Parts: sequence; structure tokens; C-alpha cells
Amino acid sequence: MGAAIEDTELNFWQQVKEDWITHGRDWTKPGFRAIVVHRFGVWRMGVQPKLLRAPLSIIYRMLFRKIRNGYGIELPYTVQLGRRVIIEHQGAIVIHGYSTIGDDCIIRQGVTLGNRYLDRPLDAPKLGKRVNVGAGAKIFGDITIGDDANIGANAVVLCDVPPCTTAVGIPAKIIDTRIAGGVDHQR
Repeated sequence: MGAAIEDTELNFWQQVKEDWITHGRDWTKPGFRAIVVHRFGVWRMGVQPKLLRAPLSIIYRMLFRKIRNGYGIELPYTVQLGRRVIIEHQGAIVIHGYSTIGDDCIIRQGVTLGNRYLDRPLDAPKLGKRVNVGAGAKIFGDITIGDDANIGANAVVLCDVPPCTTAVGIPAKIIDTRIAGGVDHQR
């Protein structure tokens, strides 16, 4: 659970270095710190036997709570987190434990990736590659956001978003940025 989405697996320290570079080589950024704690949580699950993993799990739980309570970024180790993901700002970021976030995505402050119905607690959003999620956006349910999609600030997304489109509004409506003359999110 929680392994990188690409075929090429990096070890823990390679991932941390890549995340550090992605976050502008600034180890003090809350988003970088949250991702490092996530990566540590995933790594420690591979430690065997379970008795050796126990102290690492205690450390992970302490670090997870410090990030959640101090920076307002809730990113459980069970999230399927891709490579080079940027958490741009801190504050009120809640990621459902069964969410998937593809490579090169950007998550901003106030974003929620969560379930939509109480009777389906395991339903969670899946973000493709290079998804740009605007501040305050809410993405709910077992839905898929396509590669290179943009989610506008404060949008409430309740259905799938096709690749290379933008979702804006409450509830979100899809805009094809190639037709509307918008700017696609590219790195």
C-alpha cells in the first residue's frame, strides 16, 4: 500500500531526495515535511518482523499527528502517492486514506479528497498525472480526475473529470480548456 505509482520503484532516501528537489530544495516547507512523513509511513510497513516495526510505527504516528495538528495536512500512509507531488501550501488539507494521487500533481491549501456517502466509507478520489488542484477545492467519492486536468479554486467535484479539462464551480462543471482557450497545466 502507498507505493509509488510508476513502475520504477525508488528507495526511501531516493524518494525523499526527489521530493526535496520538487519542493524547491527547501526542507522547511510543510508540504515537503508531510510527504516525507508519508513516505516514512509507507517504508516502515515493509520492516519485518512486526516486532521490529512497532517502534517505527510509534514514531510514524507521532510525526503524522505533528504534521496534521501543526500544519493542517492530513496525508495518511495508506494514500497511493505518486512521484514529485507538491503540496503547495499548508492548512486544512484532508486526503482520504484510500485516495490515489498521480505523479506531478499539485495540491493547494484547503483541499479535501474524501468520500461522499457515509454508507460507502472506502470510496475515494483518484487523481491522474499532472492534476492541478486549486485552493479550497473539494473532490468527493469514487471518481477519477483525468491526466492534466485542472480543478478550479473552491470547486466541488462530484463526478469524473476527463483528461485535459478544467472543472469549476459548485457543483463543478467541466470546461474543455483546449476549446475555451484556457491554459493547460504543464510543468
